Amino acid sequence: MNKRPRFSVFRSNKHIYGQIIDDKKGATLAAASEMDLKRPKTKNQRLKTKVERAFAVGEILASKALKIGIKQVRFDRRRYKYHGRVKTLAEGARKGGLKF
Repeated sequence: MNKRPRFSVFRSNKHIYGQIIDDKKGATLAAASEMDLKRPKTKNQRLKTKVERAFAVGEILASKALKIGIKQVRFDRRRYKYHGRVKTLAEGARKGGLKF
């Protein structure tokens, strides 16, 4: 496995997705999206903004990566500017334990 797999981000108007990819094998090692968030039982517990959801997705992806032994990644934001949801996703992944 590559020492530092690529952490790729995709952002649509409604959702955000993150993947950790091993480019040598051409395989996705871990992935997370807003669909991985657990549905809260009450409306008051719901993550209301896209930014809050992006942070949670970053934490989920970091926990999945740590479970399979990935601690360091290269951040690939593609064409997206590093602000808003993309920045928050990265901050969530850092808080979850990933190092860029």
